[in-house]
Amino acid sequence: MEVNQAKQEHLLALKVMRLTKPTLFTNLPVTCEDRDLPGDLFGQLMREDPSTIKGAEALMLGEMLTLPQNFGNIFLGETFSSYISVHNDSIQMVKDVLVKADLQTSSQRLNLSASNSAVGELKPESCIDDVIHHEVKEIGTHILVCAVSYTTQYGEKLYFRKFFKFQVLKPLDVKTKFYNAETDEVFLEAQIQNITTSPMFMEKVSLEPSMMYNVTELNTVASGDDGESTFGKMSYLQPMDTRQYLYCLKPKPEYAEKAGVIKGVTVIGKLDIVWKTNLGERGRLQTSQLQRMAPGYGDIRLSLETIPDTVNLEEPFDIICRITNCSERTMDLVLEMCNTSSIHWCGVSGRQLGKLCPGAFLSLPLTLLSSVQGLQSLSGLRLTDTFLKRTYEYDDVAQVCVVCPYSSNEC
Repeated sequence: MEVNQAKQEHLLALKVMRLTKPTLFTNLPVTCEDRDLPGDLFGQLMREDPSTIKGAEALMLGEMLTLPQNFGNIFLGETFSSYISVHNDSIQMVKDVLVKADLQTSSQRLNLSASNSAVGELKPESCIDDVIHHEVKEIGTHILVCAVSYTTQYGEKLYFRKFFKFQVLKPLDVKTKFYNAETDEVFLEAQIQNITTSPMFMEKVSLEPSMMYNVTELNTVASGDDGESTFGKMSYLQPMDTRQYLYCLKPKPEYAEKAGVIKGVTVIGKLDIVWKTNLGERGRLQTSQLQRMAPGYGDIRLSLETIPDTVNLEEPFDIICRITNCSERTMDLVLEMCNTSSIHWCGVSGRQLGKLCPGAFLSLPLTLLSSVQGLQSLSGLRLTDTFLKRTYEYDDVAQVCVVCPYSSNEC
């Protein structure tokens, strides 16, 4: 959209054109069956058409390229390119020609001119050309302001401007979900939807973690650098299609042992998305820092370091529990083990575990057995802080599969 000032006779003419890549020529094939009246006439005409693909004349896409017929859409993350030309339409010599291009957004005004120096002389029928580029980083209305100032041969100083208004649209819809594991691991699920009208080639979708985490991408079938993507070799995202990406974040070793520090971390990192459209037009988006809700561990956190996947019915098995003091005070802990209808603990209940400083942890081996088959929940652990006389009960600490080692007739 172009908005001009009050019309005035000027010696110079300003033209501004957007630079975009061409598109493939499209046609509407007209076909019929051989027994119809036209026979093979339509097929022969399509085979003689220079714009069609030989051997595939019925396809809509042809071999020829066409120049853009309109301004087109501009999406966030793409590069806006424009060609600016100032032509001397008069028969006079003009001096001190200065061309300035600014981009006005809702929050700032950017100077896009390659040079801020004036051209000393511009002869009749001569022109000044400039190409500007800008990576679009804001959604909404943008106004390209092109200003031209010059001096006539009689010393009169003239000035005029042109405004070009366009909208920047959102290309992707990104939604994220966080899952906190029993350990300090955090799983991030990113749902990315193509909300444009053309397919995208997803060149890269990666997670740049914060300084406290290491990230592992879970979007390949096989592990290693040669693992094939779960989305196949050709990673195209069709219009309105959604794709899910999964990442696992683990605390770095220097932070993993500091339970109080890692518990309060909410900043996880940011997504870096790179795509290509049409004939290789590149776009890139980086999200803001992704934040999660800090898990509420309470004063004491009980997690499992090791547990078998499958155990035998009525046979003892071992687990290792980690008890972490997440509070800011020292605790004196006592462990009680309470049997349930299916889980039976082996050992002495009411054991003194001793003092545990803030942020410290201890590993505790325990033995138990199950009297019921199937998927069983480990419950019945109770910790008591003797300093404040507070009790913490833990049910559903983990689950284990209990199987019968004998045949079904003997069980």
